[in-house]
Formats: sequence, structure tokens, C-alpha cells
Amino acid sequence: MKILLFSTLHPSSARPIHGIFVETRLRELLKTGQVQARVVAPVPWFPFKGQRFGEYAQFAATPRVEQRNGVEVHHPRYLLLPKVGMNLAPFAMALGALPTMRRLQREGFDFDLIDAHYYYPDGVAAGLLARWLGKPFVVTARGTDLNLIPQYHFPRKLILKTAAQASASIGVCQALMDKLGELGADRSKLNTLRNGVDLERFVPEDRAKARQRLGLPAKGRYLLSVGHLVERKGHHIAIESLQYLPGVTLLIAGAGPEEAALKELARRLGVADRLRWGGVVPQTELKWWYSAADVLALCSSREGWANVLLEAMACGTPVIATDIWGTPEVVSTPAAGVLMARRDASALAEAWVQLHTQLPAREETRAHAQTFSWDATTQGQLQLFQRVVNARVYDASLRHA
Repeated sequence: MKILLFSTLHPSSARPIHGIFVETRLRELLKTGQVQARVVAPVPWFPFKGQRFGEYAQFAATPRVEQRNGVEVHHPRYLLLPKVGMNLAPFAMALGALPTMRRLQREGFDFDLIDAHYYYPDGVAAGLLARWLGKPFVVTARGTDLNLIPQYHFPRKLILKTAAQASASIGVCQALMDKLGELGADRSKLNTLRNGVDLERFVPEDRAKARQRLGLPAKGRYLLSVGHLVERKGHHIAIESLQYLPGVTLLIAGAGPEEAALKELARRLGVADRLRWGGVVPQTELKWWYSAADVLALCSSREGWANVLLEAMACGTPVIATDIWGTPEVVSTPAAGVLMARRDASALAEAWVQLHTQLPAREETRAHAQTFSWDATTQGQLQLFQRVVNARVYDASLRHA
């Protein structure tokens, strides 16, 4: 079976950890030996690579074609216009990607199915491409594409049209499929396939050794916050919680536009000396951060399925998280951690105290993560994709009978 993965969320050499969960799911699928794949990951066109242009410079620095983990990845450009970009993005993206997809077919990779990730604009663009190329497609919803974007009328209309056209929709948590059903999608076409966790990459390391590796004192209490430094990830809540948690040091792994504001907040609250900033941490190094911490905090306002939760648990570190969307599906036992009563600093501090009254053993937390291996998700994908492809072949045979 030949799969074409279509998503702007796929990583590149210019943005190596961007959308790493999309690449991971494909990598697990390829391990079965039953699938061949190419990736088309469009990026907005931008002419300048100077660092002062921030994320746009990364778009310009993205290669047109590259190999990642043995997979050929194409990055066609599309025009993203300010102000009106949100409504036009699916159409511009589809038009920008069409020549690349046709060239892949001419060169011998005549794919059986388009595997699109993120409903808007990527999934809508995939729907246009599927119609133009006469291919079936499946869309995976991942978070803000369904828990935020449908509040806008025009995108919501296109999302529902795409859901009706798609052979199937996949949600990384049940809450997202419930939402798509509430919006009006055919529930018989909705499937939940949760992200798994790489249990070989994320393993418990000796805590003292991990702290030494990061240059941290061996004795101490450490709270960890991981993710892009933007408001919705809630790093500011973790910083504010230090006012209520004397003796606790906060580790922050991530980079983003809010970094300066977060550092100013810590200075203003008088807790800057209890913060350690890690910047962007490669996936291969994250296990040391998870293992060094006593607890991971995820204070997001929106998440579909937060991979950092399972990554931390796989390293034997329990979590404190906001009670949103798919998170209760992950933090579902005392061994996993605690859900916050509210999304604020005092609730985080209360959850810290609650968790430490009966802190689970690292082995128990790891065992909980092991129930979320990639095996079930990968088999679910294979079965779903095969059904879609078989149905397409059957329909074609009827038309030619």
C-alpha cells in the first residue's frame, strides 16, 4: 500500500521538532513493512532567510526536497496572504502542492491514499487534491483544528464539507471526534486512534545521574514544563506557582515568542533564581529532563493529545495537567498523576501537594505509559487504510463492470 502523507505539521531540517508527532506516527507505520510512503509538507513562500524574520526565515530555509528517516519529504511553497490568509490558505496550499503530487505520480509513486493531518487548512486542502487527483483521503484531527478554528463560520463550513467527502476521520483523542460529531459530521466515519509513546526512546534514567547531566544539584525538588513558549501552553502559570511552592525549582524546556515576557514575569515575582531555562531540547535528550524532574506540569488551555504527558510518564515521572480535551484520557489513574481543579497557579500548587501525599513509584508511572504503546494505533491505521483502499478498488470494479 502506497501512502502520501500531507501536512504542514511534518518536521523539516529547518524546523526539526515541529510536528514531530506526525513523523513519529508515520515512522511506526513504516516499521510494519506493509506501507510505502512519501511526504508532501507545504510551507508558506517567503524570500528572506535573515534571523530577524523569525519563523518566516525558517520557511525560506526549508529545502524543497529532503530525506528524513529514509523517507522522501517534499516542501512545495504556497502563498499565504496577511489578513485574508485564514480563508484562502486551503486553496493556496492545494494549488501549491498539486504539481509536486502529479510529479510523484509520473515518477512512479502512484499513491493509493492521502493521509492528511490537521483538519484546517491541511485537511481541506487534501480534500481538494483528492478530488483533482481521483484519490481517497483520510484526515486526522489533532487539536486546535477542531477545538478552536470551527468557531469561525467559513472554516467550519469547509471542515464539515471535507469531513463528508473524506473516507474517514481520525481523532488523536475521543474528545475531538465527539466535537466533530457535534458539529454535524457523520459519526459512522469517525475513528479514535490515540498517539502512542516511543517506549525505547523515553525510558527512566537514574534521577541523580540525570540531574548531574543537566548541571542541577542532586538534592532538590524540580517541576518541569515542556513546550513552545506561547500563552496557551501555560508556562506563566508554572512560573506563578513558585510563589506557593517554596524550595521548588522550575525547569522550562522550549523556545518561543513569549520567552522575554516569561523571564520578566519571573523577575517581577522574585522567583527568577528558581528557574532553569533549557531552550529547544532535541527529542533524544528529553528523557534526561523528564528523569531529572519530580513532576511534569502541563498548564495548557487547549490540547488535543499532549505527547509530553506520555513521554514524561514513560520516563517514570508523574504529571499535573489541566483538565481539558484528551488529557483526562491520559491522566486516568493515580499512577499517571493529577488533574488541576482550575487553570491557575494556586490550583497547580494544590495539585503538587496532593500528588506528593501519595507519590506513585516510578515503576508504576512507567507501567501506565506502557498501556499506550504505538502497536494498537499502528494496527488501527493499517486496518482503516486497507478498508479505504479496498472500498475504492471495489467501487472502481463496479463502474467498469
